[in-house]
Amino acid sequence: MANKKIITDKSLDFFEKYLNNAAPTGYEWEGQKLWMNYLKPYVDTFITDTYGTAVGVINPDAKYKVVIEGHSDEISWYVNYITDNGLIYVIRNGGSDHQIATSKWVNIHTKKGIVKGVFGWPAIHTRKGEKEELAPKLDNICIDIGAKDKTEVEKMGVHVGCVITYPDTFHVLNGDKFVCRAIDNRAGGFMIAEVARLLHENKVKLPFGLYITNSVQEEIGLRGAEMITQTIKPNVAIITDVCHDTTTPMIEKKTQGHTEIGLGPVISYAPAVQNKLRERIIETAEAKKIPFQRMAASRSTGTDTDAFAYSNGGVASALISLPLRYMHTTVEMVHREDVENVIQLIYETLLNIKEGETFSYFD
Repeated sequence: MANKKIITDKSLDFFEKYLNNAAPTGYEWEGQKLWMNYLKPYVDTFITDTYGTAVGVINPDAKYKVVIEGHSDEISWYVNYITDNGLIYVIRNGGSDHQIATSKWVNIHTKKGIVKGVFGWPAIHTRKGEKEELAPKLDNICIDIGAKDKTEVEKMGVHVGCVITYPDTFHVLNGDKFVCRAIDNRAGGFMIAEVARLLHENKVKLPFGLYITNSVQEEIGLRGAEMITQTIKPNVAIITDVCHDTTTPMIEKKTQGHTEIGLGPVISYAPAVQNKLRERIIETAEAKKIPFQRMAASRSTGTDTDAFAYSNGGVASALISLPLRYMHTTVEMVHREDVENVIQLIYETLLNIKEGETFSYFD
């Protein structure tokens, strides 16, 4: 499968539809339904939980269990306060960036449907002085939905607690760069689904149970992974998430390291990453001539890897990341070849895991 184009026209159509669908933290279910519908032909059954994590299972009766995982939620905002003259102030739902908000369109999700709005901002003519002191902050950005007062806002169905997303949709830039909001980390859900598709199409019979896991609520503290790992109780977990392309302006490589789009999957070194499992992944990459990069994390990975690793008395866990530019913006960017190489690396690693392996240092 080396050097073969992995992403098909059909799978790319799914990826676009999946990215364009809104699935903010705590409200992931519509995206999960799309994902499960795509995955259904390639798995034996599904597990879902109270908060919306979805798991496609291959060989559900096997005692030895391997997880491949991504997370399904995207950053967003909540309506927090409505002024008497109908302007809406917000709080974060996940790591939303106030500095990119101004002049952006938004979708406010209500029981009456989507209400459109904009993050307004004072005109440059009104911001006087040689030094620009007025900058976007969480307490001075607000949404205008064209209402004359608070009463009209409420009649439109908007109230405190409504969730707010950006409507920006999927594009392909220069032939091989995928650009959209929420690539962090619906790319992960897409890639693990593609692994399941390849296993099915290549008629691979795994000697263990495979749990293709699309977790919720990662953006507010790995919560979905914390819950589902207790349900699955896996022996091994391979997590995929995104990491920063550090070659873009205003990023310091001395602190962030050097990783960039187009150079392959990024394999992490961190206390939560089980060393023997990580080395198996690296050996697989080298044997299959899959390009890869390395990254070090000081204490935690900041991904669902941490939740799986420290659960159930300790689960052998590893992290394979997709390098991404402009994280937590509406123009997140990844390279198609990196997406395909992450898929191939997870696929080939699964073929290189034997039933019953403990990855113990003492075997």
